[in-house]
Amino acid sequence: MAYQLDLSGRIALVTGASGGLGAQFARTLARAGAAVVLASRRVDRLKELRAQIQGEGGEAHVVALDVTDTDSIRAAVAHAETEMGSIDILVNNSGVSTTQRLLDVREEDFDFIFDTNVRGAFFVAQEVGRRMVARAKGAAPGSFTGGRIINIASMAGLRVLPQIGVYCMSKAAVIQMTRAMALEWGRFGINVNAICPGYIDTEINHHHWATEGGQKLIQMLPRKRVGQPQDLDALLVMLASDQSHFVNGAVIAADDGFGV
Repeated sequence: MAYQLDLSGRIALVTGASGGLGAQFARTLARAGAAVVLASRRVDRLKELRAQIQGEGGEAHVVALDVTDTDSIRAAVAHAETEMGSIDILVNNSGVSTTQRLLDVREEDFDFIFDTNVRGAFFVAQEVGRRMVARAKGAAPGSFTGGRIINIASMAGLRVLPQIGVYCMSKAAVIQMTRAMALEWGRFGINVNAICPGYIDTEINHHHWATEGGQKLIQMLPRKRVGQPQDLDALLVMLASDQSHFVNGAVIAADDGFGV
């Protein structure tokens, strides 16, 4: 007998969906049956992804979102719910980084990372969480009470890595944010969990793995390989599903053992 996780009837919002892991997360949720709201600043890329999802028989909608702008966050979430219905699943994925030693970090570099990775992630989750709580209290319409919030942290939030110290700090903050939200919102049937990916091959870093530095890094990894975006599919769908109802406040490393 096959075991299947079905997200049919659910509405999922994916931030940072214009490429990399975000695009894969959106495709995965759509293939599992969810209607997906694709959000980022690069609307042209989102439209291409929407066409791909629709070509596979899925349902997707595009919304412009700048997570560093709280007005943009409020407008995007309101627009998504007007067009698609109440958001049941949030994949809080937008993130940025720089590569530099701590002594070289300027104020604008620090703000660039924290404004997106921490401040942006918090206010996106807050806006969606506020609506989920209202539904749980019966103060807002919606066919599904409760919800699933999946914050995309990083194994760099669990293990400090050289030359990306501020990024590590920001993802550690996302981990603590996840736990705080799980504690406060769990009683409303909202499960908040974090995924901490390890090194994943995406279009952003694909060229790096063929370089001398990339090859040296691969040799340092436990199984001398980097992951593929689809390696996170099963974990993502499980956390988004009803079957994860007893998983709340979890911080799950998906790093092939790098953090062990």
